[in-house]
Amino acid sequence: MIRSLLKSKITIVVCVSAIAIFAFSNLSNGNGDKSAAYGAEVQRGPLLISVLQRGTMSSKNSSKIKSELEGESQVLYLVDEGTSVVKGDLVAELDASKLVERRIEQVITSEAATANYVNAQQEYSIQESQNKSDIAKAELALSFAKIDLEKYIEGDWPQQLQGADESIELAKEELAQAQDKLEWSVKLSEKGFLTRTELESDQLQYNRMTIMLQQQQRAKNLLEEYDNPKQLELLKSAVVEADSELARVKLQAQAYIVNKETARIAARSRSKLEDEKLLKFESQISKAKLYAPDDGIIVYARAQGRRSEEIIEEGTMVRERQELLSIPKRGGMMAEISLHESVLKKVAEGQECRVVVDALPGVTLKGQVEFVALLPDKGSWWANPNLRLFPTRVSIEGDEQNVASGMSCSVEIIVAELEDVVYMPLQSAFVRDDKTVCFIDGVAVEVELGLSNEKWVEVVSGVNAGDIVALSPPDDFLKSGYNSEQE
Repeated sequence: MIRSLLKSKITIVVCVSAIAIFAFSNLSNGNGDKSAAYGAEVQRGPLLISVLQRGTMSSKNSSKIKSELEGESQVLYLVDEGTSVVKGDLVAELDASKLVERRIEQVITSEAATANYVNAQQEYSIQESQNKSDIAKAELALSFAKIDLEKYIEGDWPQQLQGADESIELAKEELAQAQDKLEWSVKLSEKGFLTRTELESDQLQYNRMTIMLQQQQRAKNLLEEYDNPKQLELLKSAVVEADSELARVKLQAQAYIVNKETARIAARSRSKLEDEKLLKFESQISKAKLYAPDDGIIVYARAQGRRSEEIIEEGTMVRERQELLSIPKRGGMMAEISLHESVLKKVAEGQECRVVVDALPGVTLKGQVEFVALLPDKGSWWANPNLRLFPTRVSIEGDEQNVASGMSCSVEIIVAELEDVVYMPLQSAFVRDDKTVCFIDGVAVEVELGLSNEKWVEVVSGVNAGDIVALSPPDDFLKSGYNSEQE
């Protein structure tokens, strides 16, 4: 059970000199052999619970200069640390040779995409013109078909019918004349004025005119019953066919133009995409050179999660958004540390801290936990995939003029200050069968533990001040298997 943190600011350091280490004797085993174990006295008094971690000082208001190149890149140039720069000065350069090569390739790709887009535009315009021509031709054919139909209904057919009627009337008149002449010839023949041959000739003419009239009447009937309906249907069919052809041409034109429009849009999108890629390459290449955003003194960044205190320098491989340099501003300092996941649950924002800067021996700065990352730094996985370090910032109280960014420091985070508790060495606590025990005179005693630091652990119940607890378990306990509390 974790006790609530005491609000007292009294700092009491546990004196390890009070530990009395001595040898137990006359511990019997089942065979009557004697064995010895080293022990320590259970203490009572104040106990400081803290977390100690190395870190680096930095300015709260510093201008950070980071890599903006995608992926990893090598540092080709860095201005010397401590150099005084003004805004706009070149302070770093990253290797962009691969980007330059890819840019050349991208230029070719972009130009090809642009040419393809221009061609797609031309094909669209050609298709648009062709569609207009095809539709106009089909519309003209339909118009001609309608005109032909109207011409036949309003002109050709009435004319043909009138001609047939006129031929019949003419045949009737000729037949009537032949009849009159035949009748006259019969009378003359009876009186002996005409020969039989002349009479037969008139009779033959009459017969011929009769047949002619019949032929003209049959011709009219054929015209009305067969020729006219046939021609009318042909002309109407031509109109329907021309109308269907116009509809087909319009649908086909629409399909053609949609295909060309799709190809044009795709080509335009492709061209735009390739141009954007080219601009991105050019932007990335321009970002290979880094310039000072403000006036100030250059401070090198330290790589997080790799070798301890690894400085970013020429030849170093850096990743995107990784800090390379900083230009600190006066006032407002903080300590940057990385907490192991095993101690993370002990630390919370707002906890008091003591900070000792290596370059300022004898000077202890007061601080406060300002920020604890929710996620571990991915950079910490490089050296050890199982390592999880959480970036943490400690705000420093006051304004220490002799503290500069980049200085190494030790940070002690005060978790709790217990005023009057019973405590024993952390190494005296052992876990077996989900129970925590210590050993007094070779006998396992179950204990309830509280807070702990790197050396000591609070004992809530189970032992009393003055008891001597073993620093290692008996041999038979070791053989049966156990877990140390500190593990």
